[in-house]
Amino acid sequence: MAMNIGSGSASDPEPMIDINTTPLIDVMLVLLIMLIITIPVQLHSVNLNLPVSRPAAAPPQPPVVVTIDVDFDGTVLWNGEALPDHQALEARLQKAGAEADQPEVHLRPNKLAEYEHVAAVLASAQRHGVTKLGVVGNEQFVN
Repeated sequence: MAMNIGSGSASDPEPMIDINTTPLIDVMLVLLIMLIITIPVQLHSVNLNLPVSRPAAAPPQPPVVVTIDVDFDGTVLWNGEALPDHQALEARLQKAGAEADQPEVHLRPNKLAEYEHVAAVLASAQRHGVTKLGVVGNEQFVN
């Protein structure tokens, strides 16, 4: 933004009429600094209203676990107690299946037990409605 006024001769110094931009730049810098100061700090988080959980009245009781072992000779053990015959096993499975809160039945066959004895226990459990049944101790079958 310069204006050149003069005759154009080289011998006379020509007056130069320029707008002094220094105060304008100073004012602009002050305004820029004021703008930067007044802008709120941006937080890199999102505020969420999460639901508050209420602790349960009492922790649930651990389930009752019944262990059925099938030995190598076909002997069936109920929580370590040998059952005299298959009828005793049937009676206990019927009692366990009739309960409202059934116990967990863990079947643990011996590695040398015949499949016939293990299948008989599984079939009896199914017949009497035992739903919480699991086979445990499978690591003995891995060579």
